[in-house]
Amino acid sequence: MRVVLAEDLFLLRDGLIRLFEAYGFEVLAAVDNGPDLSRALDDSRLEVAVVDVRLPPSHTDEGLRCALAARRKRPGMPVLVLSQHVEQLYARELLADGSGGIGYLLKDRVFDADQFVDAVRRVAGGGTAMDPQVISQLVARQSSEGTSIGRLTKRETEVMELMAQGRSNAAISAQLCMTERAVAKHTANIFGKLGLAQSEDDNRRVLAVLAYLDQN
Repeated sequence: MRVVLAEDLFLLRDGLIRLFEAYGFEVLAAVDNGPDLSRALDDSRLEVAVVDVRLPPSHTDEGLRCALAARRKRPGMPVLVLSQHVEQLYARELLADGSGGIGYLLKDRVFDADQFVDAVRRVAGGGTAMDPQVISQLVARQSSEGTSIGRLTKRETEVMELMAQGRSNAAISAQLCMTERAVAKHTANIFGKLGLAQSEDDNRRVLAVLAYLDQN
């Protein structure tokens, strides 16, 4: 799998390069600033981009802006954004175009190599990988709102939280100690409450996650 990496901290960038290579990725470019990232994201061979939110020269949201601009030019281009802190605005901006292939993780997640690489692969495959801390903060904001999301039962909300993290039905089943059949029933109820018509199931999962996360 071919990846573009943007991280301004040398030690973390070097560590991620070594991690990707150890897991069989090809690092097309590893850059430390916005202008170089913009150029790297134009590479048609790119299969996924892993991007730090804050990059030089602005040290604000340069990395995110470059990623969003690249997705406008190449809709659906898989991007996993790394951030030091939870910024709900960044998560919503990533979701604004209504497509999958997105991830938002805190940098601490990098230290669990298997889970991090799994998240990168899910994003590259068109899925989602949202940090549990982002999910929990959004859940707290939505709990008292009268949205379709707010109509989910407690158990459906638990299933939706794990779905938003990119978990499979089998993983959700193990986490919540229920059968996969029960998980499938809950996901069907979630799709119904969100008004998602019958379609390919993976696509509906992405749409459900987008609806879930894109609440103001």
